[in-house]
Amino acid sequence: MDEPFGALDEIVRDRLNEELLKLWARTQKTIGFVTHSIPEAVYLSTRIVVMSPRPGRITDVIESPLPRERPLEIRDTPEFIAIAHRVREGLRAGHGDEV
Repeated sequence: MDEPFGALDEIVRDRLNEELLKLWARTQKTIGFVTHSIPEAVYLSTRIVVMSPRPGRITDVIESPLPRERPLEIRDTPEFIAIAHRVREGLRAGHGDEV
């Protein structure tokens, strides 16, 4: 899925994120999800692959310690914030002198 919720407002996006997690729990299928939203990546993922811009290279792979059942409120926890910080640092590292 390549940024399927990118053009949506936050309320609709949150709802669809919740629905996607329910679908994933029910089917146990692997989902590849591309997003520029750090909170969305952390909320939806069990593994986050952080990439640099041109040329696209992997700068970090983060295994999420978050539980599989994730209410939206998990985004306010220290664990969630720590993962988001690591993603942001990986993105900055991938940008090098471009920032």
